[in-house]
Amino acid sequence: MGLLPHSELADRILGGWTGRIAGNMLGKPVERGDHWTPDRIDRYLRLTDALPLTDYLPPPPAAGADGFELRPEWPQCVRGRIRGSCRDDDVDYSILGLHLLETRGFDFTTEQVGEHWLLRLPYLQTFTAERTAYRNLANGLKPPLTATYDNPHQEWIGALIRADVYGWTSPGDPRRAASLARRDAVLSHTGNGVYGAMWAAALIAAAFAAPGPRDALETSLERIPASSRLARTVRHTIGLYEAGVEWPDALAALAEESNHLGWIHTVPNAAVLTAGLLYGEGDFTRTIALTVRGGLDTDSNGATAGSVAGVMCGARAIPSQWSEPLQDRVRSAVFGFDGVRISELAERTLRLATLTG
Repeated sequence: MGLLPHSELADRILGGWTGRIAGNMLGKPVERGDHWTPDRIDRYLRLTDALPLTDYLPPPPAAGADGFELRPEWPQCVRGRIRGSCRDDDVDYSILGLHLLETRGFDFTTEQVGEHWLLRLPYLQTFTAERTAYRNLANGLKPPLTATYDNPHQEWIGALIRADVYGWTSPGDPRRAASLARRDAVLSHTGNGVYGAMWAAALIAAAFAAPGPRDALETSLERIPASSRLARTVRHTIGLYEAGVEWPDALAALAEESNHLGWIHTVPNAAVLTAGLLYGEGDFTRTIALTVRGGLDTDSNGATAGSVAGVMCGARAIPSQWSEPLQDRVRSAVFGFDGVRISELAERTLRLATLTG
């Protein structure tokens, strides 16, 4: 894959990993979209004198923070207290996908994805559709029944958060990235849940070659059905941006259209993510800050936005307030990977991205 010089490709892949982990950490303290609305997030930021948001979330003040309770993990993922990344499923699945490709190759099957989960991932560190699919696997069901049997979460965001590694290992090849992501996604998702994974993988692959977020988004839309609710929502978001609608007004319009689906559904989260990428206008900090301030599944959206923005700018251009507190370390529930270095994950991803044939 001769799209980029080797050193630049390495920097872009490291940027994707670093951006994903930083964006995840930024959004983690306020990950509960039914409580942490955009308005509440901004009120918290005003209370803590953190607008405009240019760093990790500040810790809550000693007094006057009633109604602004952060997630229990907040002491490990707010500014001034971060010593490496917290464990989170949004990063676990990137690690799991990397190991899948290393051990099974790019011809892996959906059944092998399931086997990998059972071997490497603790059941209680899975959620929603993934937990249902895991239970179905343990009970002897095979894909596609693992995704459809007793699963009310088939179009939620879980498959989308698993897609990054397929984009990082397919730089400039959105078609291949989407195909790999689909093979993974159908273990646990259907419909827009699968399209979300294909879209995210294609978006990240496109980010290696696109001149800006707008172009990457357009390219990614070529990989999912144009008539799908996901595609129509992403195009609506692009239309609002191109019409000059201000970011808060765009968020309000998008929420009216799709937030009734729930704060973990793929479609409304894709709208927030698309808005963050467009209105972030290529700036890493602004992109992840706007995405997290958009609410809903904040840590997942922040992670994917950070991945796209990190690929586009490269690790060297990510401001130090995001990368240095991570200390090049990742906590992970994936067996054998707790404490792994971010730089090692990036190097292993680079080897896969540069395979020929």
